Amino acid sequence: MMSVLDRIEEPGDVKTLDGQEMTQLCAELRETIIDTTSRVGGHVASNLGIVELTVALHRVFESPRDKIIWDVGHQCYPHKLLTGRRQQFGTIRQLGGLSGFPKRHESPHDHLDVGHSSTSISAALGMRVGRDIQQIPGKVIAVIGDGSIGAGMAFEGLNHAGHLDKDLIIILNDNEMSIAENVGALSNYFSKIITGQVYNRFRKDLENMLHILPRGERLVRAAKKVEEGIKGFMTPGILFEELNIKYFGPVDGHDLESLIPFLENIKRIEGPLLLHVITKKGTGYAPAETNPEKFHGVGPFDRESGVIHGATATPSYTAIAGQAIVELGRRDQRTIAITAAMPEGTGIQNFKTAYPERFFDVGIAEQHAVTFAAGLALEGLRPHVFIYSTFFQRAYDQIIHDVCLQNLPVVFCIDRAGIVGNDGETHNGSFDLSFLRCIPNMRIFSPRDENELYNMLLQANTLDGPITIRYARGNGFGVPIVESPINMESWEILHHSKKKRIALIATGYLVTESLNLCQEHDITLVNGRSIKPLDGPCLQGILQEYPHVITIEENSAMGGFGSAIAEFHCSGNFPAHLHLMGLPDVFVEHGDQKSIRQKCGISLDALKQKVEELQ
Repeated sequence: MMSVLDRIEEPGDVKTLDGQEMTQLCAELRETIIDTTSRVGGHVASNLGIVELTVALHRVFESPRDKIIWDVGHQCYPHKLLTGRRQQFGTIRQLGGLSGFPKRHESPHDHLDVGHSSTSISAALGMRVGRDIQQIPGKVIAVIGDGSIGAGMAFEGLNHAGHLDKDLIIILNDNEMSIAENVGALSNYFSKIITGQVYNRFRKDLENMLHILPRGERLVRAAKKVEEGIKGFMTPGILFEELNIKYFGPVDGHDLESLIPFLENIKRIEGPLLLHVITKKGTGYAPAETNPEKFHGVGPFDRESGVIHGATATPSYTAIAGQAIVELGRRDQRTIAITAAMPEGTGIQNFKTAYPERFFDVGIAEQHAVTFAAGLALEGLRPHVFIYSTFFQRAYDQIIHDVCLQNLPVVFCIDRAGIVGNDGETHNGSFDLSFLRCIPNMRIFSPRDENELYNMLLQANTLDGPITIRYARGNGFGVPIVESPINMESWEILHHSKKKRIALIATGYLVTESLNLCQEHDITLVNGRSIKPLDGPCLQGILQEYPHVITIEENSAMGGFGSAIAEFHCSGNFPAHLHLMGLPDVFVEHGDQKSIRQKCGISLDALKQKVEELQ
């Protein structure tokens, strides 16, 4: 017997199903997602939590004529399965396979390449206006989570949407807010009334009638105040109403019998509106329901037990950074730890437990995190902002204007610098060296192993001015942690060549990764741990003594570490020939880290080939 999911070749097929078949479809979607992610990894909890909402959206709307915009996009797996990509779903997040996020090149049903939060409302509003100007029919729907809607950009979009008064549907997928008291029979009944055709026709007719009476504008305003008061009592949507966005809900996001009529009703209502949908992350898979943060983004796991494969005794750079900040917090009461909704992802949950009064999770608000840190620094504290490289991009003006311009002692701990792997283009930390290196007062360091990372973080409070310490995603080399002072702005030569023909200046984990190769091929290896400032005396000696100097980094070759050395090389009459190895001038695709590094030409094999060409 063919499964229901096997009958879905395009979203219109969902409209042919009866109620029982749609319930079965939801079960099969969950089964497919769990089975696939258990083998290849991916975002589990968020996708399991949005199955019914996705089915309902495709039941009511007509994709791609109606555009569904997924905020962040890490919850798009059910959407992909319903939009003609079921046969390729097993390749998700693999090199050459489907992306784990919406991609316009993959399908006409994906309308925005996305991977960062809080962009959906602004983009959807732009699409709505663009369609209106060109008189293109169809609805535009933005689906945004409760974490994302709290970010500044989302509020900017809401404010503009209310001002323009355009026909825009916003679905608030709420799986965190404490609104249980509002999800009752009375609230549900009231929400059904105010989304219904009769109520909205009466509302419009009454408003038109009041307008023609003496002092009609005042009467309309008074009526709206009464309506808002009732809504504020019955529902938690008064904030949106004040922004001129009609609020409906909350509604159970796992009940198709409630969801579909709600969506059918709001589809007919004009102007900007928001439907508040309550869902639960991980629904249908007990391990993900119990620990949704653990199953936000995971590698392969045992589907029966939920145990994640690939555990190793070697700690990750993230874990070492977390260990170091706890120790620094113990020694120095000025130490503050800040994260933008990623305490576990950045490894600082133990600092939160040990020093809750000095820990701050600001939510998905990277700009605020940086300027908040500036304010703390102005009061004599030593804030450390723990953030992924890809998300650090979002606070660029604040880094320049609020921290570096004032030369404030803020430490930026940049996790996932370089290739992150399966999350791909939107998550690779390919650009931080390039966009940070040009900022006055900023100093940038990249440790070669977990021990150097630990010691750099311990010493960070002894330096004045803004500091960036960048480190890779993944596990370290198993190097023992031994506390020892480091001259962070100096380089060290780890292997001296007898021939003095080739010198390799590496930075970050690539230093330790390259050590054996350099020893085997008699190459001088320099640990370029200080990217800004460069170690001028050491670099000058290398450029004078060696005919060939190779630089290697896991950052864009344009404007990165190698570019800094090339600039230095241009400033003097050095005989050395430079050979720069870094990431190419592309948005690096998704795939496992090893394959991507090989493809980008920064693997050990690529380095060995370059060395053999020069010897």
